[in-house]
Amino acid sequence: MERPGPSEVTGSDASGPDPQLAVTMGFTGFGKKARTFDLEAMFEQTRRTAVERSRKTLEAREKEEEMNREKELRRQNEDIEPTSSGAHVVRDCSKSSSRDTSSSESEESSGSSDDELIGPPLPLKMMEEPSNHIEEDILGPLPPPLYEEVEEDDDDGDSEEEENPVQKIPDSHEITLKHGTKTVSALGLDPSGARLVTGGYDYDVKFWDFAGMDASFKAFRSLQPCECHQIKSLQYSNTGDMILVVSGSSQAKVIDRDGFEVMECIKGDQYIVDMANTKGHTAMLHTGSWHPKIKGEFMTCSNDATVRTWEVENPRKQRSVFKPRTMQGKKVIPTTCTYSRDGNLIAAACQNGSIQIWDRNMTVHPKFHYKQAHDPGTDTSCVAFSYDGNVLASRGGDDTLKLWDIRQFNKPLFSASGLPTMFPMTDCCFSPDDKLIVTGTSVQRGCGSGKLVFFERRTFQRVYEIDITDASVVRCLWHPKLNQIMVGTGNGLAKVYYDPNKSQRGAKLCVVKTQRKAKQAETLTQDYIITPHALPMFREPRQRSTRKQLEKDRLDPLKSHKPEPPVAGPGRGGRVGTHGGTLSSYIVKNIALDKTDDSNPREAILRHAKAAEDNPYWVSPAYSKTQPKTMFAQVESDDEEAKNEPEWKKRKI
Repeated sequence: MERPGPSEVTGSDASGPDPQLAVTMGFTGFGKKARTFDLEAMFEQTRRTAVERSRKTLEAREKEEEMNREKELRRQNEDIEPTSSGAHVVRDCSKSSSRDTSSSESEESSGSSDDELIGPPLPLKMMEEPSNHIEEDILGPLPPPLYEEVEEDDDDGDSEEEENPVQKIPDSHEITLKHGTKTVSALGLDPSGARLVTGGYDYDVKFWDFAGMDASFKAFRSLQPCECHQIKSLQYSNTGDMILVVSGSSQAKVIDRDGFEVMECIKGDQYIVDMANTKGHTAMLHTGSWHPKIKGEFMTCSNDATVRTWEVENPRKQRSVFKPRTMQGKKVIPTTCTYSRDGNLIAAACQNGSIQIWDRNMTVHPKFHYKQAHDPGTDTSCVAFSYDGNVLASRGGDDTLKLWDIRQFNKPLFSASGLPTMFPMTDCCFSPDDKLIVTGTSVQRGCGSGKLVFFERRTFQRVYEIDITDASVVRCLWHPKLNQIMVGTGNGLAKVYYDPNKSQRGAKLCVVKTQRKAKQAETLTQDYIITPHALPMFREPRQRSTRKQLEKDRLDPLKSHKPEPPVAGPGRGGRVGTHGGTLSSYIVKNIALDKTDDSNPREAILRHAKAAEDNPYWVSPAYSKTQPKTMFAQVESDDEEAKNEPEWKKRKI
């Protein structure tokens, strides 16, 4: 059998599939050319259909909206003159016709570009542009229409708010928390805004939970972490799990959210001259602050003329020591201190009126030093950094509030006077948007009301005031997340100001809860129930006579509290005897004996008066030899003189 040549094979392939081969393989389609699919064409076709469908839905929606607008305009214009209503209808019809024509034009113009457009349908403004320009510039999903107009409206709203920042102050509503009767000298709010802590001159620290409180506004916990020292500062850590407590003692404490002590700073040695060589503060503290970024690091300032940084993990020694100095190099006491927003700077205000700012890692020389920020001899009560970190506000004891730019720390940007303060911890703070500065004023008792004063940061104008109460405003705190203002007053109140529309959570959670009613079982006292016909096991025992019961209790050594008899001898069983065998114990025993005489001392002396007169043995003989001789003779009678005349005189007579 001969094999076919190459010409024969090519000829059979060109003529078509071999029918015998198809029968042999078992299906008829064997040998045919495979069908090829153009994927790009298929995707184009699906995209065209999607574009057409989306365009149709958009046109239908636009027509429905136009019809609804026309109906609303007709209803509104029914009460107006017919001419004006006709004019409005004509305008609306013209608008609709123009839109129809523009849509028809866009359909005609985009008819050629339907084959090339890909993605969602174009907005109205984009449809008016030529199709070639759309193909070249637009990639990906197209932006929704009318974005520019919305952004313009938002910009207008922002400009209006910028023009009047007073509208952002949340002061439409307030609640009052009763801390006590003395000054609320410390406020602290955790970063989430769920819990508030207050401290005062009554040594108490109280915890308030906004989510757990009802309309009675009662604290869920009260404690005295520093015993008999006034609370000067309270602050939550940046994680919200610890609270820094600064009191009038020399040792700061850190407690957890439930009030349990976590650590206590060590006390230093006051006999060391260089305060950098001792491990802790040696005098009364003023205030403290947590590091805004590093967990577990905080700072305190004290009357020992130092600012010290600490770590919670190492309470036995401070981390670093900053020593404020005057321009002559003498010690000066810092009255307040704080961290910058990024934690790289430490600012302290001192009693000589200066403000000194250090780099956190450079403890020797301050980075900025302004020596006459406030009047010397006054206690600057607060320094606070703005949220952008460029501006520093200082509340002075000279009744002023000043604003400083730390980039040009040579003079204050603004200064406001006439803000009386009588407390060493009067606060100042910035609003969450950095456009306002808030501080409180102090008043004498019965001489007006304390105020919360708001200053605009750009112009430093006094733009707003809130009358708080008939006492001084000591502490103020504006929480950025809650947008609520907490105020501590001199009469033991802590007030929370909020706005239902501008504020979040916080006081809004507890205001809506009704006050819980006291249970009836708790109010009624338990009375005896007389059941004369009850079973013996439920019958109360009959009251016996009191004398017999006392006699019975007297025999019981536990009820009678009978003391143990003294031990005779030197002692046994770990107990010391009445007197041991030593001389010292015998002398102590004899000294302790009561040998006092309760009789009248005058009678006791006069009892021996007669015996002393009859027998002057104890007094007169003792002075007989030492008594001087009398210089003058005693006057005697004539008979006695005659008797005493000498014999020679008598003979002469």
